[in-house]
Amino acid sequence: MRPSAHVAGFLTGLTLVLGGAVLVAPAARADIPACTNMVRQTGVEVTDAVNTACTRGVHADLRGCADALGALGVPGGAATGACRLAANPPP
Repeated sequence: MRPSAHVAGFLTGLTLVLGGAVLVAPAARADIPACTNMVRQTGVEVTDAVNTACTRGVHADLRGCADALGALGVPGGAATGACRLAANPPP
């Protein structure tokens, strides 16, 4: 096989792999607005610190997310629920 054919085959394979990753990526859903809305419902103002905590939930650090929200005044159950929403929003 000529080198140009190898390069073309490699690029085709790479395109298929990366294209497949893009199609799979949306399946890993995350929802910071759902998290911040739940925080807002508890009466806590949504600040950059709340967004940062919710982002920890998105990255599956539920303990870190809940602890950070708790430190900001969000009650325990609501903090845990908000972090779970960040990681796995409802359909």
